[in-house]
Amino acid sequence: MPLDDQDTYAQRPTGHEITEAGWQAVRRDGRVRDELINAACGEPRLRQLFPWTGMGELHFSRCTEPRWTWDIPYIQPAKGGGYWVSGPLRTESVGPAATAEDAIAMVITGLPANVGPAFVGTPEQLAAHEASPGPHPTTNPGAE
Repeated sequence: MPLDDQDTYAQRPTGHEITEAGWQAVRRDGRVRDELINAACGEPRLRQLFPWTGMGELHFSRCTEPRWTWDIPYIQPAKGGGYWVSGPLRTESVGPAATAEDAIAMVITGLPANVGPAFVGTPEQLAAHEASPGPHPTTNPGAE
């Protein structure tokens, strides 16, 4: 491998760095209540996932690149306060949550088995990785 390729590879951000940048972007965009972001960041099983927002909702993805995964419940603000947990698909509903902490607990119960740090790549790349034979560690190459 030429030295330039090695230098380029060494400069790629890790999965943890990409995920952390995602959390910082969610904090800055202002679409999600601070109390919900703080509660989600305080839960290690969610903090390791890639966050994204839409319509005031907080979503969690098992991969770092769009289109992101849709296999984890998400949280939206409820009229009059509190939250509503839906998903994983838009046609599915989990139920109301009085507090951010209650909403986070509801998402945790809906996590897929063996969810680990966000996979560096797209949903298609994640699916191919998971379909490949052999053991699958909780992270992928380049995740850390």
